Amino acid sequence: MRIVIVGGGISGLSTAFYVKQYRPECEVTVLERHDRLGGTVGTREIGGFRFEQGSNGFLSSKSDTLDLVKASGGEHLLLPSCDVARIRYIYKDTLHRLPESPPTFLGTGLLSWRGKLRTLAEVVVPARRDGADESVQSFGYRRVGREFTDTFLDAMTAGIYASTPQALSVKAAFPLVTALERDYGGLFRGMIAKRKNKAGPGGILMSFVGGMSTYIGHLGSVLDADVRTGVEVEGVSHERGRYRLHTDDGSLEADRLVLATPAYVAADLIRDMDAGAAGRLERIDYSPISVVGFGFHRLEHPLNGFGLLTTASARKPVLGVLWDSAIFPDRAPQGAKALRVMIGGQRQPELARQEDDRLIDTAIRGIRETMRIDVAPDVTFVKRWDRGIPNYPVGHLANVDTLFERLRVHPGLYLNSNAYYGIGLNDCVRNSREVARKVVEEA
Repeated sequence: MRIVIVGGGISGLSTAFYVKQYRPECEVTVLERHDRLGGTVGTREIGGFRFEQGSNGFLSSKSDTLDLVKASGGEHLLLPSCDVARIRYIYKDTLHRLPESPPTFLGTGLLSWRGKLRTLAEVVVPARRDGADESVQSFGYRRVGREFTDTFLDAMTAGIYASTPQALSVKAAFPLVTALERDYGGLFRGMIAKRKNKAGPGGILMSFVGGMSTYIGHLGSVLDADVRTGVEVEGVSHERGRYRLHTDDGSLEADRLVLATPAYVAADLIRDMDAGAAGRLERIDYSPISVVGFGFHRLEHPLNGFGLLTTASARKPVLGVLWDSAIFPDRAPQGAKALRVMIGGQRQPELARQEDDRLIDTAIRGIRETMRIDVAPDVTFVKRWDRGIPNYPVGHLANVDTLFERLRVHPGLYLNSNAYYGIGLNDCVRNSREVARKVVEEA
């Protein structure tokens, strides 16, 4: 049986790995249109500094990625973040350390006393039981109040999704949060119960020695598959029970086909075969985001923490700043420091689409206004993503469920990327393992 996977990002590579784990006899081909593997995951080294163009790691609180790393023989490449990475900041009117305990929450200047009392009153807010979808903003206003939502949830959605509370579905973006209300009647009640059961959130941010590309290279090298880069798939058709892929290098057939691509790419590939499914795929929106990295051979700022996120009310030109060399010291030469600035998103999409020189100016202004850094960087890195991170609005899950139900009329065709059920590395690996299981079980 021949299985073809279109897309050589973490979703495509993980799917290929698990298919061979489940059914070693399967013939697996991976097609990637770019000349490198990894998709949005990739590390650039410039002048001894290492900058991630996308994700900088994954949390060990979920075992999905760790299990893949161990199964693929890459455990020796793992690099845990430094302890200082647990310290995080939010910029509102000034820079505030994110509270990590009840006493520090009560003492934070991020909320007024009225806002703190409203947040604590969450324990008496009735649970919503109808299961209806709602925005993160609506959920937050209802459970923890406007002030907490416009500060903490606003910064969090910017940092994770490059989005805003009003533009995100809470069920799609934060399913564990809605589960707390559903299962325990409230957020605080749920967190207390999970802590008693030692099942609360936690974990360590993990990456790899030399950056995320190190593991992508390792995974690609150990795959028992035909991996082809620089191959553009231009369309897909279904003929006599098999799928035919039309590429810029000819064509090939597959018994099973996995489209591990962004939703808009998958839409173009299957449009002639199923215009309705393509339309569903096109409803999935992406947030534009640009990454600007700076390397400093000398910088007085201690970078003592993970970094900072801004709130919309702060009216700053950046979503946040990651203090990379504090998180993973090998991101900068000895004695030097590196950071990355995130620009744009759903909050200010026009800023993400600026030319490189304007992006650099915006990033410099951002670190000057939030961190008081007024030193010219020695090394600069820029990566623009016109469609960077999938945005899950209210109705996203209903759209995706309908899409996947429609695809049942195309047996042997599977969709797998961060566009559907989770954008994090752990989500992608978990979904890839599940898709691989379906591929071999339905064979």
